[in-house]
Amino acid sequence: MPDSKKALWRASEIAPTARPFTQKLNPNSLFRAAALSRLAGMSRAHVSLVRLPPGKDSFANHAHMLEEEWIYILSGRAIAEIDGKSAEVGPGDFMGFATPSAPHLLRNTFDEECTYLMGGEDKPIDVVSYPELNQRFLLMQTDKGTEYYELGDPIKPFGKAD
Repeated sequence: MPDSKKALWRASEIAPTARPFTQKLNPNSLFRAAALSRLAGMSRAHVSLVRLPPGKDSFANHAHMLEEEWIYILSGRAIAEIDGKSAEVGPGDFMGFATPSAPHLLRNTFDEECTYLMGGEDKPIDVVSYPELNQRFLLMQTDKGTEYYELGDPIKPFGKAD
């Protein structure tokens, strides 16, 4: 367990904390991430250092309803798919996803690793949709980690009773 009172983490201490992540909804999803904000004991926002290998995707194409998210490219290149459009991104490029966010993901179609910072809010609950898969999930943070609940389609908002 990280020392939650430690504010300064050196690169040599961060590197060994990186863990692989995949997403079941996208068989091509694979990246390594070090949860920087968690190392420092932060709980209201998250920041991770992410390494996306050549030929891999970040997640399945997804959109958040409640949590804002951002990505800042440090090195390498990737293809950002945002709201059905593709754009090459590289060092110094920033993507911000205000809620409700446009569907998005990164694909590394290049021969070198793409390294970026990824972060945003860390709310105890979020709704994430996967438009290409026609699926929507409720995410809840619990003592056991993140729990996922599939939501039916279509979701109808609660309205004022007539």
